[in-house]
Amino acid sequence: MDQGDAPLLDALIDYRKSKRYGFTPPGHRQGRGVDERVLEVLGSQPFRDDVLASGGLDDRRTRNKYLKHAEDLMAEAVGAEVAWFSTCGSSASVKAAMLAVAGGSDGGLLVGRDSHKSIVAGLIFSGVQPRWITPRWDADRHISHPPSPEDVSAAWDKYPDAAGALVVSPSPYGTCTDLAGIAQVCHDRAKPLIVDEAWGAHLPFHEDLPTWAMDAGADVCVVSVHKMGAGFEQLSGVSF
Repeated sequence: MDQGDAPLLDALIDYRKSKRYGFTPPGHRQGRGVDERVLEVLGSQPFRDDVLASGGLDDRRTRNKYLKHAEDLMAEAVGAEVAWFSTCGSSASVKAAMLAVAGGSDGGLLVGRDSHKSIVAGLIFSGVQPRWITPRWDADRHISHPPSPEDVSAAWDKYPDAAGALVVSPSPYGTCTDLAGIAQVCHDRAKPLIVDEAWGAHLPFHEDLPTWAMDAGADVCVVSVHKMGAGFEQLSGVSF
């Protein structure tokens, strides 16, 4: 594939040129229905570009596959088999990953204690039992680091029936862990590894940065493209 392609941008250009007027959301009608006071501050451009992917840029059956093409480009760019775009940041994506791996499991899920509140909410919503792994405390810097492979291995010894493991890397402090080592520990037990890499959307694109989850052998990686990437607010993605 040509990584210079921008299928959603091309579809938006076509939408403008055709001067289409859809009978679908959003209700602002590409700015036609917006209060003049709002337009005076924001201008009309944000509203002109606010178009549904399905039933907007594409037809209701998404036969032109603009979104699918964009996701395939993303998967190729980061070395994943599959990539899906999502909204609401990574909160919804990480919940979906947790349910896919541990939903309905009696053994619970290995989870780092430094997890984002979206993971805690996912545990509450799903009923999945957390099997906590304590992060490593850095007394010199007064910050914590994500669990090490040894920490994850010890957790597996204690909770061998857990459905999988979920690690946050980079941590809330911006530090990373040995994901390749953790992936190996999990796969030695034939268990999947989810990585909440919300703050690591930039990692696949420079060789001097820590390796990102897919290159390290993780099974599922969730990234917030709106945090450390070029995505609009709340754009996220899930890679397999």
